[in-house]
Amino acid sequence: MLPELSFVILLLLGYLIGSISTAIIVCKILNFPDPRTWGSNNPGATNVLRIGGKKAAAITLIGDGLKGAIPVLISHHLNFNMLDITWIVLAVFLGHIYPIFFGFKGGKGVATFLGALLALSYLTGLSFITTWVFVAKVLKISSLSALIATALTPVYFYLINDNLASTYIIILICLWIFYTHRSNIKRLLNSKEKKINQHSKKYL
Repeated sequence: MLPELSFVILLLLGYLIGSISTAIIVCKILNFPDPRTWGSNNPGATNVLRIGGKKAAAITLIGDGLKGAIPVLISHHLNFNMLDITWIVLAVFLGHIYPIFFGFKGGKGVATFLGALLALSYLTGLSFITTWVFVAKVLKISSLSALIATALTPVYFYLINDNLASTYIIILICLWIFYTHRSNIKRLLNSKEKKINQHSKKYL
C-alpha cells in the first residue's frame, strides 16, 4: 500500500475512533442519563463522575484515553514520522469533539488528547499528568488543572522532541481545548467553577 494512502486511511480511522463517545456508551450501558442532557451536558469523564460516580468516570476516562492512543500506536507500528502521527492525533481529537456518530456534539477532548499524547511522546504525556495532578492538589479545580497543563504542553513537547512542525499542531490542539472549555473559563473568571470534591453527586 502506498504510504500516502496509508496516511489518509489512518487519518480517517483516527477520526472515526475518536467519534466513539465512551461517556454516552457507558451511561447507556449503566442506565444513567445521557451525559449530553444532564449536569454540564458534556459527554466526558467529569460529567460522568457527577452522574454515575467514580467507577463510571474511570471507565470513561480510560476509554477516551485508549481511543486516543490506539490510532497513534498503529501509526508507530507502520513507521510513520512524528509529523504525520501528530496530524493523526489531531484527527482523533477532532473526532472526539465532533463525533460523526453522535450528531457532531462531543466532549472537550482532554482525555483523548492525553491518551494520544502518551502514545506519541510519553514523556510529554507524563509531564501533562504531573502538572494536572500538582495543580489539582493545590487548587482542587479540574478544569483549571486541565487548562494549565494544556497551556504548558506545547513547551514540554518542543523541549522533549525538538520538532517544531509537530509543535505547531500541538499548539493548535491546545488552543482548541481552550475553546472547548470556554464556559469553564467564564465560570473561573466569575469564581463559580466547582471544585473536584463537588463533582461526586450521583444521579439517583
